[in-house]
Amino acid sequence: MNPNHRRRFLAVSGGLLALPAHAQSGAYPNRPIKMVVVSAAGGILDTIGRLVATGIGPALGQNVVVENRAGAGGIPGTEFVARSAPDGYTIGKVSTSHSINPGLYPKMPYDTLKDLACVSHTVNLKNVLVAHPSLQIGSVKELISAARAKPGTITFASAGNGQSNHLSGEIFKSMAGIDLIHVPYKGSGPALIDTVGGNSLLMFVDILSATPHIRAGRLRALGVTGSSRSPALPEVPTIQESGLPDFNGNTWLGLVAPAGTPRDIVARLSAETSKVLNEPQTRERLLSQGVEPVGSTPEQFAAHLESEMKRYAVAVKASGAKVD
Repeated sequence: MNPNHRRRFLAVSGGLLALPAHAQSGAYPNRPIKMVVVSAAGGILDTIGRLVATGIGPALGQNVVVENRAGAGGIPGTEFVARSAPDGYTIGKVSTSHSINPGLYPKMPYDTLKDLACVSHTVNLKNVLVAHPSLQIGSVKELISAARAKPGTITFASAGNGQSNHLSGEIFKSMAGIDLIHVPYKGSGPALIDTVGGNSLLMFVDILSATPHIRAGRLRALGVTGSSRSPALPEVPTIQESGLPDFNGNTWLGLVAPAGTPRDIVARLSAETSKVLNEPQTRERLLSQGVEPVGSTPEQFAAHLESEMKRYAVAVKASGAKVD
């Protein structure tokens, strides 16, 4: 080989070796991406996950394939993501439980902050505090008065010990200075059924699930979570405006990737997710159903996650919640 040609070859090959793995193998992405949804198919986490997957696929030029890995507060599915290659071809759709689990489980198979990279805080879900009509309560203020008059007599249902709607109830109790009796169920579905039936008297539940029962008079809406009223239930005041100005019982959903995923890939996934969620028609449809599109940067989501982990760690300790 001509010496000049040899030097040029070595320079080029050396440059290739210095490139990140995803650059060496061609522009990202050059094959389908897997989105692991850490819940069963059909739930709100799955629904929003598929919305994002379908939306970002065309922009990335590849299919984003959803795989459901449910169970144990999302831990098995999240562990799968954490242990996957950090190349941008495996991402995870997680929810509020992602921030609760570190304070709830004595041992975790991964470090929530060190083994996973934040991609985007995708949406917030407004919940509503509902009461069975037999309680004869029509507002948050009336509930607080009734609970103070007869402490330890009013029950509230949840999806299980340590679940987000359980901890919302515990935080509500603490802030209002009242005593409510927690009744854990195995999932929000059974808890809601028993609340509609009057076996439990209160519940924090997502607006999508609660609205049909509220409209039919089977449940009364006392207050919605978050800092603003929901377009889905505009007549229902927020819990904040009902006397607990610092209360926040929203559920949130987000996207994560294995730690070490190249920053440019994380940034691109985040940007495309934000575009999908904030497309005008999509945004309007989600808001009408009590879902608030966010679409944050990775840095914003990381800050939100750390804040939520601290908040729920305090709530778990105060409630004495144990894993079922």
